[in-house]
Amino acid sequence: MPSTTGDIREQLLASSPKFRQLAQEHSKYDAEIEQLSQATFLNLEHFTHEAELKKLRLRVKDEMERIIAETSRGRQVS
Repeated sequence: MPSTTGDIREQLLASSPKFRQLAQEHSKYDAEIEQLSQATFLNLEHFTHEAELKKLRLRVKDEMERIIAETSRGRQVS
């Protein structure tokens, strides 16, 4: 059984399609947020889109953390 959060994360990335998908979504949201932050001018639509991306990224991160916590307690994640 992995002992650190990093070890658990690596194990889940290797063995859990659901966790892998969440990690890919998180990276995608990060990239989109980074791209928006590089713009020299942001209108209201861009600010709204950025806020929505940050909410989605946080939701995905929370789900990943839940899976890591369940795994560290010995529960099987589907």
